[in-house]
Amino acid sequence: MSVKNNSFKKNNISFKEKAKAIYDLIRPELPLAGGICVITGQIIVLHTLPTLFIGVMGFLTGFFISSAAMVTNDYFDIEVDRINHPHRPLTSGKVTTTELLIITFLFSITGFITAGLLGLVTLIFAIIVWIIAISYNWKLKEYGLIGNIMVGFSVASFFIFGGASVGGLTNGLIWIFGVLAFIFDLGEEIASDAMDMVGDKKRSAKTLPLLYGKQNALRISISLFFLFIAISFIPIAMGWLNKLYSLIFIPMNISIIYLSLKLYKSRTSEEGRIIIRQLYLILTIFIISFVIISIL
Repeated sequence: MSVKNNSFKKNNISFKEKAKAIYDLIRPELPLAGGICVITGQIIVLHTLPTLFIGVMGFLTGFFISSAAMVTNDYFDIEVDRINHPHRPLTSGKVTTTELLIITFLFSITGFITAGLLGLVTLIFAIIVWIIAISYNWKLKEYGLIGNIMVGFSVASFFIFGGASVGGLTNGLIWIFGVLAFIFDLGEEIASDAMDMVGDKKRSAKTLPLLYGKQNALRISISLFFLFIAISFIPIAMGWLNKLYSLIFIPMNISIIYLSLKLYKSRTSEEGRIIIRQLYLILTIFIISFVIISIL
């Protein structure tokens, strides 16, 4: 093997494997959703696409702040992940702690810069969200429902951030979308805790599944998903959105009902995690469809 090829290897991990490990570390589908939520917030306020600069800066802020949160989650969860997710990049050794910290630093700084380019208010907003996300990963996760609420707030904030970036903090629809994002993510977080009980027990975390049992926690999670469905019709009922949006609201809600019931009946933690990711995918597809319809 040539010296050049050897330079792409460290601890018997090829360059391609390293790139794949970093990709898995970031879990880009969630940061992408964060960036899209910011642009959605902008579109809700403007009723059209933002300027290229504002749109790109908003998207990048959502993406990089969310990515930093995803990456640091693995850093603080390394002991738990040895049980729950032994094949994750950090626990498997495919990404080193030093590499993880460098990635976190670069993503965080980039997110702050892009937020700052949109104004002082958005920079402060981004810093607050970053602090909450890091605090959750570091300590608040152990406090169960409080930690779940903090994550839900962070996710909801991307819509609000988008509205703030174009001067639309008083827009009612922005806040409805923020509430929807909060409720959906809270339900997802509780469901995820139900799938991670073994590792969370080792960490002595006070999650709802450990306090009240897995099935009771899943009932709470599913109730939140159904509350999400009920609130999702408010914008159309209030006349904030025309009935055309029913074409995406109805399929989304039917899919959420189906996956929620499937989640409750899931037999293994791995099966449950797959369903949770499918729920996130459904929400992401809805947001993208909402953006397309709003533009057209």
